[in-house]
Amino acid sequence: MSSPNLAIRTVIFSLVGNVFLAGIKFLAGVFGNSYALIADAIESTVDIFSSILVLVGLRYSARPADDNHPYGHGKAEPLITFLVVGFLIFSAGTIATQAIENIQTPHELPKSWTLIVLGAIILWKELSYHIVLRRSKKLKSSALKAEAWHHRSDAITSVAALIGISIALFGGKGYEVADDYAALVACGFILYNCYGIFRPALGEVMDENNHEDLIEEIRTVALTVPGISGTEKCFIRKAGMKYHVDLHANVDGKLSVKEGHHIAHVLKDTLRREIPQLGHVLIHIEPS
Repeated sequence: MSSPNLAIRTVIFSLVGNVFLAGIKFLAGVFGNSYALIADAIESTVDIFSSILVLVGLRYSARPADDNHPYGHGKAEPLITFLVVGFLIFSAGTIATQAIENIQTPHELPKSWTLIVLGAIILWKELSYHIVLRRSKKLKSSALKAEAWHHRSDAITSVAALIGISIALFGGKGYEVADDYAALVACGFILYNCYGIFRPALGEVMDENNHEDLIEEIRTVALTVPGISGTEKCFIRKAGMKYHVDLHANVDGKLSVKEGHHIAHVLKDTLRREIPQLGHVLIHIEPS
């Protein structure tokens, strides 16, 4: 299966799960008298819209290069990631606002069966986090990484709700607000994760050259090409799931322009064959 197709299937997996869980959380929160669960449902609902955004972004970023976008459309992926972070911040603000209002308003204790619901949700969300994160690492996708952290954020809010409801039930009358304080704690975790998602995507947009392992792999592969005696500058820009490379390679200074040109093409073809995640590769020949 191609990388774009695997990424799209992963997002669809997340989308279907979020739709199902949002409904369960909302119903359990309403009938179980738990705002922490309702807050959890709000975040899952926001996750549905962000998953749709990621899906659209991945489809667009997978489009091939054209006259207006000679390096492809991969930069759409971190831009979509920014929107996803915005959705997460919005959901955290919404949850916090409502939790503060609930703290000031007397309400009933949560139902004990909501703990069972939360336990099942936590297990599913943590499993989903590891599935999506593993695929994000495999595909080098910042959008999928953001999607994975959506699952982890959801698991964290559910853990906070579990703790809050447990305290409320154990403490009894007068401890109802523990459920609402749990929702506030969850907001803090969500905002913390927002930075972890936002920072790598910003680096991708700013073309940060922080791909030391890939640079070392490129240099190693380059030395296997006949005629290449060494490498000098190597700059990498990430765009979606592809890496665009500018490489200065050393050849015998006595070679003709035609011979040097041929070696450059062989080097380019070899790099793209041995390292499939490479996109555009520009080779500059230096005499040694």
